[in-house]
Amino acid sequence: MFSRTRLLPVIATAAALAGCSSEGELVVDQGIGIASVLSSCPAVGIPDYTGDVTAFRTAGDRSAANLDMTASITNLRSTCNDSGAKVYSGVTFDVIARRMDTRGARQVTVPYFSTVVRGGSAVVTKRIGSVTLNFADGQERAQASGKAGAFVDRAEASLPADIRERITRKRKAGDPDAALDPLADPQVRAAIQRASFELLIGFQLSEDQLAYNVTR
Repeated sequence: MFSRTRLLPVIATAAALAGCSSEGELVVDQGIGIASVLSSCPAVGIPDYTGDVTAFRTAGDRSAANLDMTASITNLRSTCNDSGAKVYSGVTFDVIARRMDTRGARQVTVPYFSTVVRGGSAVVTKRIGSVTLNFADGQERAQASGKAGAFVDRAEASLPADIRERITRKRKAGDPDAALDPLADPQVRAAIQRASFELLIGFQLSEDQLAYNVTR
């Protein structure tokens, strides 16, 4: 169901590996190595095409004249507690909506999902929640807040000791592998991918709603 997220690729740069901790730093004073490699906190983001939802009055008519309401997820904020064997990540966000017909008070409930993804594609858990928007009579816009949370096993989100040593080992100019990027090693890349988790938030869309977002 998920397309590529708005997050940086997991193995694109050393900075991307830092997760919710400080950025990976390149150490050059005593050789070359990466000081910070991977956080056990899952990265947080919104999958492409799931951060907005559009509702029409009559099914099958996607014209502007038939538009009923639009809503967007914004102000995504995350916290992480990685002090125990289970890492807990919490997310809060806002849903901002706009309706076309402002006559009368109206209440609209929109569903959203929160899912933990491992290695960029494997869905570990998925939960469905909902946010209720209340429009007052004559009011065009409404706003509500939502939240989600998930646990990740700290051991699964940590790199094996041998892989971490390959990445963080200081390399001197005379070393045979001094000019080699450790992140280019297929074994290192695979280990990083297995230890990489994401907590993704988005609207629980119908097939028609998702197709509209993709093609608009």
